[in-house]
Amino acid sequence: MDGKLVLEDGTVVEGKGFGSVGAAYGELVFNTSMTGYQEALTDPSYMGQILMFTYPLIGNYGINSDDSESSSIKPRGVVVKEHCITPSHRKSVLSFEEFLKENDIPGIFGVDTRILTQKIRTRGTMKAALICDDGVDIESIKEEVRNMPHPFKSNLVEKASCKGAIKHDGKGKHRIALIDCGVKKSIIDVLLPYSDVIQVPYNTSADDIYEFEPDGVVISNGPGDPSHPRLVSTIEVIRELSNDFPVFGVCMGHQLIAQAFGAKTYKMKFGHRGANHPVKDLRTGRIYITTQNHGYALSIEEDLDIKPIQINANDGTFESIAHQELPLFSVQYHPEANPGPLDTIGAVEAFFKMVEGKKENKKCPNVKI
Repeated sequence: MDGKLVLEDGTVVEGKGFGSVGAAYGELVFNTSMTGYQEALTDPSYMGQILMFTYPLIGNYGINSDDSESSSIKPRGVVVKEHCITPSHRKSVLSFEEFLKENDIPGIFGVDTRILTQKIRTRGTMKAALICDDGVDIESIKEEVRNMPHPFKSNLVEKASCKGAIKHDGKGKHRIALIDCGVKKSIIDVLLPYSDVIQVPYNTSADDIYEFEPDGVVISNGPGDPSHPRLVSTIEVIRELSNDFPVFGVCMGHQLIAQAFGAKTYKMKFGHRGANHPVKDLRTGRIYITTQNHGYALSIEEDLDIKPIQINANDGTFESIAHQELPLFSVQYHPEANPGPLDTIGAVEAFFKMVEGKKENKKCPNVKI
């Protein structure tokens, strides 16, 4: 079937449709990872978006039963240059296209993703429509795209978060409350060797979290605008909990924690989405290679109690912050990776050292990632 990608600036890209028949409307973004398409497709942080892979061939090792980060595909549509119709891997149970069809997600292939990526880097991310259907009226689609509200105007965190508390039994001696803003499965997985995890909805009250008697609090990744009005209560809860518990944030959690202590967020031109982003530690000068998926960054005034301890080596955006007195820090990148390198998995251990120090009434150790 015919496939068309219509951008808000009027650009129309023609290709071939695959996956589900239909239309998808969202923000067109690109991911530069060479592998890990299954993890990216199932990452809740991509809700509201149309995901374009820059790597030219996607699907060559198929889809397996182990690597999904959630129960379904989260982006609204998928753009690739070429998809593999005959995957080869001993763990593969579905092809890339079968996975899209199973989740009712349309895709387009046979397009020049390289020039589209250059366009987004120049123009910035754009609203877009992905149409997998023959005989559509392109002019009416253009009008729809121009007039539709940006996906981030809605509270995507509410859609991504769990609806009730979920207990995950771990192997450690601690109990962690995880505020779920759209958590990846791998974040839970890296916490379980240290602790039990109580996963709670993003809008859970501080009183309800206190009732779980946690030893620490983690705020997860998630989709959408971290400054959305419906997240104000979550930010207030984080501020209250930080007085009594060690706190650690990842991605969206990083942005919410920063706002709890006076920082601001702003939308980036095209964001960071990939598995090779360099992060520089301001204390040691060491460079880490990280996995990232975000479209917003922080603005931090010098007089705040939180200070940057790591920055992005490419554009100087703040990648990690720490409180000057409280046992609290956060990272913009994904220390659990999946896909990507595990250079910064030590951030998880650093958090649990804070948890242990708090339980032993010791001064919080310096964050060492």
